[in-house]
Amino acid sequence: MAVENLASNSMENISWLQGLLWWRNWGKRDWAISAIGFAVFVFALSFVSYSWNSDPDSNLSSSFHRITATDLVDLTLLHNATRRGAVCLDGSLPGYHFQKGFGSGANSWVLYIEGGGWCNTIESCFWRREIHLGSSKHMGHRVHFTGILSPHQAQNPEFFNWNRVKVQYCDGASLAGHPDNELRNGTRLFFRGQLIWEALMDKFFSLGLSKAKQALLAGCSAGGLAALIHCDEFRGLLPKNVTVKCLADAGFFLDEKDVLQHRTMRAFYHDVVILQGLAKSLHKDCVTRMEPSKCLFPEEIIKNINTPVFLVNPAYDFWQIQHILIPEASDPHGYWQKCKLNIHNCNPSQLEILQGNWICIL
Repeated sequence: MAVENLASNSMENISWLQGLLWWRNWGKRDWAISAIGFAVFVFALSFVSYSWNSDPDSNLSSSFHRITATDLVDLTLLHNATRRGAVCLDGSLPGYHFQKGFGSGANSWVLYIEGGGWCNTIESCFWRREIHLGSSKHMGHRVHFTGILSPHQAQNPEFFNWNRVKVQYCDGASLAGHPDNELRNGTRLFFRGQLIWEALMDKFFSLGLSKAKQALLAGCSAGGLAALIHCDEFRGLLPKNVTVKCLADAGFFLDEKDVLQHRTMRAFYHDVVILQGLAKSLHKDCVTRMEPSKCLFPEEIIKNINTPVFLVNPAYDFWQIQHILIPEASDPHGYWQKCKLNIHNCNPSQLEILQGNWICIL
């Protein structure tokens, strides 16, 4: 009805339009106040949106859920790590987040290793020192436990009441580096991944892992690779009557040629293995038979794992498409740029390469 009145009365139209343009007479002070008010409004709206979307139990029947204290878990630094040299790339203490299990899950454990790639050069390791992937000085003091770590039964029915641990990843080599390969020229980079792993296991045993009836070692991306590397070692730490399994989520990295037929990922892994001395953490039979960098690929690791392993990987792996199949150096003219960002932008020829060389493998 209001629209019809405006359409039928030209004087009212003019008055209405003038009302819309009242802001043209504002001074600088008015604009400043308005800008602050708008910023506050946007911040409040984004906060409500985040709270809504981050709710692990949100669904059509529950419209809003606040993040509770049980969702946020404090960071614990491994203070006894210094005496054994188990430190992050920058020499700071490694850290983890822990929630104690209860009820039927009191003697069950989930250990989840964070992902975050690797550093294969002195320069890239130095860069990681300035973020949480290389230093506990930059780690979040509280993290939101979701997914397999969620305390909410509706989202995480199998593990919600287990002892749940998130291991912060700060060595740049899937918790497998060794100090023997540290440079002695004052670079102040510490390759202590294996020592961090061992120190963490000692700590978790003191927290109750030694009494576990069942345990799952899991990780995502580079953390998933760490779970594979240490799977049998983890199994060996626990009594034989304990049920132990491992899970690698998006951690099955492929030893495949890129679009220019270069072994980009193998070359990258070679640098990581040499720089941080990973060969000592890889299976002995494998490193005696072939180049140690090949033994860092899951396709070789799983051949020697005796513990039950679950592999979770998408057929179209976004990270591997961009960094293994089509790294920047293999596409200098940007022919693959749109395709590698979105499979729907690929032409028939590109799809054939993706599907023939990759999707069938995965």
